Amino acid sequence: MKLELARGNFPLNNISIDIGGSKSESNRLLILQSQLANIGIKNLSQSDDTKVLQEALKVSRGIIDIGHAGTAMRFLTAYFSAQPNIDLILMGSQRMHNRPIGVLVDALRKLGANISYLKTEGYPPLKIIGNTLVKDTVSINAGVSSQYISALLLIAPSLPNGLKLSLDGKITSLPYIEMTLSLLKQTGISSSFNGRQITISPVKNKVSATLQIESDWSSASYFYSLVALSNNCKITLSSFNKTSVQGDAALVQIYEALGVETTFNTVKKTITISKKKGELADTLMLDLSNTPDLAQTIAVTCFGLGITCRLWGLQTLKIKETDRLFALKNELEKMGASVKIDDESIYVERLRAIKGNMQIETYQDHRMAMAFAPLAIIVNLSIANPEVVSKSYPKFWQDLSKTGINCVEK
Repeated sequence: MKLELARGNFPLNNISIDIGGSKSESNRLLILQSQLANIGIKNLSQSDDTKVLQEALKVSRGIIDIGHAGTAMRFLTAYFSAQPNIDLILMGSQRMHNRPIGVLVDALRKLGANISYLKTEGYPPLKIIGNTLVKDTVSINAGVSSQYISALLLIAPSLPNGLKLSLDGKITSLPYIEMTLSLLKQTGISSSFNGRQITISPVKNKVSATLQIESDWSSASYFYSLVALSNNCKITLSSFNKTSVQGDAALVQIYEALGVETTFNTVKKTITISKKKGELADTLMLDLSNTPDLAQTIAVTCFGLGITCRLWGLQTLKIKETDRLFALKNELEKMGASVKIDDESIYVERLRAIKGNMQIETYQDHRMAMAFAPLAIIVNLSIANPEVVSKSYPKFWQDLSKTGINCVEK
């Protein structure tokens, strides 16, 4: 199946879009809720990843298949390891079985976890027999994936002695670690982050809290791209906070340089994004080590605007749903770009007019589909396997059509 995208009555006036709750916040709070039962959650994400995690948390025996849900694989590995009476196999898609998890498993084993590899050393599927983890000190390589760190922090309050976690090497995606610590604080759990050591106290007293999840800034990025590529589009998105725990709220500053102005309505908790007048720079140079999930959107936006960009700090993109740097290179070159990549960066230069009527392959990656979609206001294109967006943003195509982009299934 594919979806053909074309510019229709664009832009429509008074566009308002209600983006669902953050997948990152939702998944963290579900893990905390499962350990500390008196946590209420409002505006939970409707993404596939969150639904998979919810269902998996109900299981204590047998086989759990989490498909492509990388966050679920990391968080559940830690969660199940620390739960007595657990005896199960945690598996996923073939791509998931090619995504490394050894750094996290090694750390959990040092804490006393009983985890075995069923096929390839360092990769899922995993055999997990849960038990009480009484050790409270461990170190971990912080440069591979922040999800490994968050997975440990999320189980720390339920450990008898809490956790002292030392971070080795360069820390990647720091805002996601800070998000986890913020959510712990909001649920009444004591923690500290000093230098390269994070300390989480064990829960001694009953925890009771209800948290409202903010809408997903990563999902908002595609509408920032749409506005940047337009002449005069204005879109109102809800519900967002001026102070956010999500690292991808950096969109506000990043897209200022790409011609998008953000206006916050703190009463209604909305943002209105609109095209800003003025000349844009010829090049954009950005370190995205704190916000790597924005890389695809920014690269495609720059390509659409004819701006040369170099983005770095992207070493984690090679172990996502696909090798995102490789996928970006393939699809952007198809449309007329010159692209160079290495293990942690991408350079994009548009050589000529954008080629229209091209089919964008999505590589089983939701962000590939959504990142390229805004180019439809410049040229017609089609998106292969458009259903992949359900991983994080199930109603993306319906919301995109509200802006005046025609989305026709073929």
